[in-house]
Amino acid sequence: MITVLVVDDDFMVARIHRGFVDRVDGFEVVGTANSGDQAVAALTELRPDLVLLDLYLPDVFGIELIGRMRAVQPDVDILVITAAREADAVRGAVRQGVVNYLLKPFGFEDLRVRLQEYARRRASVPDEVTSQADVDRVLAPARPTVNRLPKGLSQETTDLVTAALRTTPDNLSAAECAEKVGISRVSARRYLEFLCTQGQAQVTLRYGTTGRPERRYHWRS
Repeated sequence: MITVLVVDDDFMVARIHRGFVDRVDGFEVVGTANSGDQAVAALTELRPDLVLLDLYLPDVFGIELIGRMRAVQPDVDILVITAAREADAVRGAVRQGVVNYLLKPFGFEDLRVRLQEYARRRASVPDEVTSQADVDRVLAPARPTVNRLPKGLSQETTDLVTAALRTTPDNLSAAECAEKVGISRVSARRYLEFLCTQGQAQVTLRYGTTGRPERRYHWRS
């Protein structure tokens, strides 16, 4: 079992990410932290194999925190999950040897693929390296995963609908989603139903006194 520490300044987001990780076979979240100081303390106590690290923390920028965490636990692996799109942030993370860099917002499948690739690389290291082939197997990139959206759906709008759903505390209808995103109700429902087929959202029915029940969508945490 690969143990994971989730570090994010937003406790609700941390809970969502924890739910994502716990849905992936072979991974277990052993703790969460909402600041750099909390992350270092949790690392000292829990000794996780992997840290899911947000860069925007209230007391330190995540790139700077990586060095502090490695001082506590030199062999800990870091997977960055962040909204930071600046080239300097990406380059800094790569120089620090992170195992991956995942941009927010993202869905369960996005994280699952990266966790499974991390597990594959971790398991592929032999107890004894006897040839270059052993090294090449460890460093071999995973086959690219192609995410094909249904015809008529765009990645940009999918990201907007995903963000609207994730930031809604309870649930919302297609009409409410359409208003938030600025698209038609019919389009919003198509995107919401697509997210349901991907296992990222879930639909429930709200029954009224007359007419069809209303479909209500919520993000799966």
